[in-house]
Amino acid sequence: MSRGEPPPPTLPQAPARSGWLGFLPVSALEDNLRNINLETEEAQEVDEEDDELVFTFDDLPLVFSCPRHWQADPAVDMIMQTWRMRERMKTVSVALVICLNVGVDPPDVTKTQPCARQECWVDPLSLNPQRALETIGGNLQRQYERWQPRARYRQSLDPTVEEVRRLATGLRRSAREERVLFHYNGHGVPRPTANGEIWVFNRSYTQYIPLSIYDLQSWMGSPSIYVYDCNNAGIIVDSFKNFAEQHEREYVEQVRAGGPQAGAAELPPPPSLRNCIQLAACSKDQLLPMNPDLPADLFTACLTTPIKVALRWFVMKNDLGHLAPQIKLEHLEKIPGQFGD
Repeated sequence: MSRGEPPPPTLPQAPARSGWLGFLPVSALEDNLRNINLETEEAQEVDEEDDELVFTFDDLPLVFSCPRHWQADPAVDMIMQTWRMRERMKTVSVALVICLNVGVDPPDVTKTQPCARQECWVDPLSLNPQRALETIGGNLQRQYERWQPRARYRQSLDPTVEEVRRLATGLRRSAREERVLFHYNGHGVPRPTANGEIWVFNRSYTQYIPLSIYDLQSWMGSPSIYVYDCNNAGIIVDSFKNFAEQHEREYVEQVRAGGPQAGAAELPPPPSLRNCIQLAACSKDQLLPMNPDLPADLFTACLTTPIKVALRWFVMKNDLGHLAPQIKLEHLEKIPGQFGD
């Protein structure tokens, strides 16, 4: 330090014993600690003298407190299963069945105005119907190709029952024992029926034609993955299980009856429900979301473009600039690069 400069400031020394600790004087704090120790010793003496006052974990409130959680059932055997499959299986074929009939809404669903319109991030009303349908089909295929680029893809746009049959049987024949994925977009047709039917079209697009899940199971075989993006999709899941059990019963009856007739081919095994995975957009009594800020195929978008959906959802729920200052939904379309980068 040179001569003439003022000395550096020094911090005041803390007292050896402060009269306050937080908001409590040290003397009061020591008295409280002494009282706690006395209460603890008294509690221990009481516990030793009277065992009935001892508290255990059984006395704590339980989240699972229904009668079935308290009663032990010795007849129930716990079977531990892992979600990982023992054998690796590839999805080698993908059927994209899209029933939109652009410009014509199904008669059994009253949509809000405005409502969700985008299909595969394309507004169908911004193009002519045929061009919009082809663009949506191409986008859906590219979205799946990000996850499985080596699979064989086949599109069926506004198909008939016969076209779906040829598509499903052809993919199963080429896939052999590998998995086939069946994606169904039913936004342009009525809801699934209680009899287990989804809807397609006739050749002139003047009528809705029902397609039974029972027949679809026969064409698709197993193993398979089904994606149902439509209203009341849970109806299909319930019907699928019932029809799978019916297939198995019919197969057992045919085997007991002596198998196939003379000269006929060998009986194919019934579709195994355990080897089929079903992904449904909603339950049997629910409709798809109609928020105009979300895509109409929200379920498909979450499966195939999760980052894009996550960004949109975050901006919708946090409109205070948490992602970046003054970011709006329309700005998300201007993010450079690809979401798969």
